[in-house]
Amino acid sequence: MKINGIKNLTVQDLQDEVAAGGKFVIYSYCISIIVMSFKRGTDIYFVKSNENGFVKSLPWFFITLFLGWWGLPWGIIYSFGCLGNCINGGKDVTSEVMNFVHAQTNGPVFDFQKEVTPEEERGLDQLKKGLEN
Repeated sequence: MKINGIKNLTVQDLQDEVAAGGKFVIYSYCISIIVMSFKRGTDIYFVKSNENGFVKSLPWFFITLFLGWWGLPWGIIYSFGCLGNCINGGKDVTSEVMNFVHAQTNGPVFDFQKEVTPEEERGLDQLKKGLEN
């Protein structure tokens, strides 16, 4: 799993951005195929303090708007929830991500774009699954 919107930032840069109003979010989206509906969460996105969370959610908003409501009855139910999530700027998971960053870093830089070890990948996947619930 990768965190979108961060490139070679130090932990201090992240802390400064979060203190200024930046946040980590997960957007949800729904895709339906008549009798089956799938509600999923995206990777984690970093929304800087000067950015709009809804603008970043637009791809997921439109996927849900056009493909989510087809399934009965869950497609309609999931679609309303996912659209609300996107309109509100996503589910805020900032505290969990920052706790994970502090626990995993031994140096000043944590590069989210680098290749991660299998243990780190499992830890990030468990964090994402826990946050989606």
